[in-house]
Amino acid sequence: MDFSIPFETQAFAQTLQAFIDRYVLPYNPAWHQAVAQGEYPPAFMEDLKALAKEEGLWNLCLPELKEDEPGTRLCHSAYAPLAEIMGKLPWAAEVFNCQAPDSGNMALLHQFGSAPQKIRWLKPLLAGDIRSAFAMSEPDVASSDPTNLQTTVRDDGDAWVLNGRKWFITGAAHPHCKLLMVMCRNELAVSSDALVPKGHAKHHQHSIVLVPVETPGVDMVRNIPVVHHVAPEGHCEIVFKQVRVPKDALLGAWGEGFAMGQARLGPGRVHHCMRTLGQCELALSLAAERCLEREAFGHHLSDYASVQEWLALSRIEIDQARLLVMQVAWLLDQVDTNRSELLAKVAAIKVVAARLQVKVVDRAMQIFGAMGLSPDTPLAYFWTWGRALQLMDGPDEVHLRTVARQELAHARERLGASSNYFTTPAQMVRPPHIR
Repeated sequence: MDFSIPFETQAFAQTLQAFIDRYVLPYNPAWHQAVAQGEYPPAFMEDLKALAKEEGLWNLCLPELKEDEPGTRLCHSAYAPLAEIMGKLPWAAEVFNCQAPDSGNMALLHQFGSAPQKIRWLKPLLAGDIRSAFAMSEPDVASSDPTNLQTTVRDDGDAWVLNGRKWFITGAAHPHCKLLMVMCRNELAVSSDALVPKGHAKHHQHSIVLVPVETPGVDMVRNIPVVHHVAPEGHCEIVFKQVRVPKDALLGAWGEGFAMGQARLGPGRVHHCMRTLGQCELALSLAAERCLEREAFGHHLSDYASVQEWLALSRIEIDQARLLVMQVAWLLDQVDTNRSELLAKVAAIKVVAARLQVKVVDRAMQIFGAMGLSPDTPLAYFWTWGRALQLMDGPDEVHLRTVARQELAHARERLGASSNYFTTPAQMVRPPHIR
């Protein structure tokens, strides 16, 4: 089996890394200084974006792009290694218009948007002229079960009217954020069996509405710190109070919001996981270099068995995770992939990547000592983000449940087959209560 990255992808990755090394990394101190002074996005961001466009490093994560749309139509497995490279510098993805949540929002608009919606929203998003946010999670319900969502949308003649509260909405504080994709409960179709297939009502009670940020009734309450880290692009709490939008603001079909939300998860999670792997790789590199130059009790840290074990475990776990994520990226590129199998694997990489980041970065922080807790290195932020990922896009427990359900389904299909491996006939006898 060949697990190597295709030559074309390797060449693209080298081009991207060279661009970041030459043009982006030198601005890293200036980026942090500008954000600390309240200048966001920094003025030089537009220059970097223009240069990236000229170099053909633009909209790399949208394989469905048409010939007349700007960008590079890379498949998921070709883009995944590039996401890992970008992940080492968290603000770098915006330079190439590959940042979340815009990448997923552009994919949704491309797949489900009407012609007017694509002109108004998709075109400027593809050009990098505006930003967007996906408003789904809520403070008053367990958003790990999206069917719980309570923000409502109702038909009011010539308009849709929204009411509710959302929070931890990524990107909503960005000055260029102009669009909110809001997941809403259909106020008039909660219990009508005539409107939804039998047995699937709870998955057909929500719709996605396109809401301009400046619409009256949209109140940006606050930018919520995540483990005391305040993201300049925002993880916002937003109140929608009698927000009126025209009828053409409905994305896709009425009642299909849940399905559309699911459609953006697979590619988005591959992007998140590969960016996480990039941060893990950087943490491991920093830790290994620190070991070679730091001395304690007459020896370099690299001489201690416990530290060597940390480095070895981190290397093994990163490589294992990468193979799993790349498998999912490859499956997304296949037209005949079994959907239930894919959903279970997408859930699996979410758990693996988030837990991996916490472990790998925690080891690196321990090796760095007090400096690892400070803002002098990216480690403290990486750890914060890894811990947050264990809750964002659903807590680990929900994804583990998805994987377990798939495994139990397989077990039911082959029930009894494994008993052939028992060593004595007595062990093959099933207890009466499960016969």
